[in-house]
Amino acid sequence: MKRILIKNASIVNEGKTVSGSVVIEGEKIVEVITTGKDPVPPCDETIDASGCYLLPGVIDDHVHFRDPGLTHKADISTESRAAAAGGVTSIMDMPNTNPPVTSIDALNAKFDLMAEKSVVNYSCYFGASSNNYRWFGKLDAHKVCGIKLFMGSSTGNMLVDRMYMLPDIFSGTDMLIATHCESQDIIKANTDKYKKRFSSTDDLSIRYHPIIRSAEACFRSSELAVNLAHKTGARLHILHLSTFRELTLLENKPLAEKQITAEACIPHLIFSFKNYRKLGTRIKCNPAIKSENNREAIRAAVNSDLIDVIATDHAPHLLKDKEGGALKAASGMPMVQFSLVSMLQLVGEGVFTIEKIVEKMCHAPADIFSINNRGYIRPGYQADLVLVRPDEEWTVTKDCILSKCQWSPLEGKTFKWKVEKTFANGHPVYADGQVDEAYRGQQLLFK
Repeated sequence: MKRILIKNASIVNEGKTVSGSVVIEGEKIVEVITTGKDPVPPCDETIDASGCYLLPGVIDDHVHFRDPGLTHKADISTESRAAAAGGVTSIMDMPNTNPPVTSIDALNAKFDLMAEKSVVNYSCYFGASSNNYRWFGKLDAHKVCGIKLFMGSSTGNMLVDRMYMLPDIFSGTDMLIATHCESQDIIKANTDKYKKRFSSTDDLSIRYHPIIRSAEACFRSSELAVNLAHKTGARLHILHLSTFRELTLLENKPLAEKQITAEACIPHLIFSFKNYRKLGTRIKCNPAIKSENNREAIRAAVNSDLIDVIATDHAPHLLKDKEGGALKAASGMPMVQFSLVSMLQLVGEGVFTIEKIVEKMCHAPADIFSINNRGYIRPGYQADLVLVRPDEEWTVTKDCILSKCQWSPLEGKTFKWKVEKTFANGHPVYADGQVDEAYRGQQLLFK
């Protein structure tokens, strides 16, 4: 098997940054050298990583690759290439496609599609519907990352918000339940209120989006999910928290002891209400981008470990779908290609440390989902690695966007960190500005 030596790197792993080298043999990491000694035996290829940081590959637990059925917006091929270029080596795809992944047949078909198309490692959630909880026991917990429950409406119309349905879902599995939490009753009441106030229009300015999909709508739904988890003993993972009030629902204890974990998404960490003025519906997403106070509280919760994971909620739409305002424009944005560099930019601004970013984007997803042998730089683990270089300025332009939708809310943004190489299972899936489109990632396995 081919042996690759990555030498002279600053290795970021398990809360520390140390100078050293890593040896890859085939798919695996076989040595992590921090003492200056030479690897044994000699290697076939040497990569001098002087000046670079070597991180575990990013594990994104929250993407919408739109495949099958919505492939005019995105597909597994295009979006996995964007992931590889961004240092993301593993993704977990959401079930709100067409058809939705709410049956065993649809799940198997989805896995076949991902095996055929994805250049990075992959898994898929099984979608909860109003009457499919009886199927949960037939799922292979070693292959399915979790159950996705939409307690708030979003793309795909998979909303489950009737109180009599929810206890069956929460008590129907010992698998992780990942929730989108927004109260549909509060959203509807707010929508009706502002449509009545502005009766001359069937749409509203984008600035009403976070007012309609309000902080109260988020809190009440998250509170309901937490109460149900406590009552049933369910393992709950709350996706894309966007308000400081929701943080009061979380447990301040070590990750290994938590029954309830939480995710922050890139848009809620980098944008705030004031960005609507320039970017408009390009940053429209569900839950909505809210005030700067909420953003700062989410950032602080990442640092204090109230929030456990950073993900993207990568959700591409065509630009024509983003036309309109608070009621008509589609919600969601493409983020996976620029997620790691966006967080490293915040490292440069002193918001986070690089060790904290690795913890939240690599280690914690691996631990929460019990992913087998990934998420860390350890001998015996799969060689999912990303090499990033600081102080390497570049600007996001349309030409460099790999997502099928061909736009980003970050166009024109200049970054000071650059992804140089991405390895998936020891294979250089991204190097020298090019993705190896012939490579196929592996299905994630869970302990």
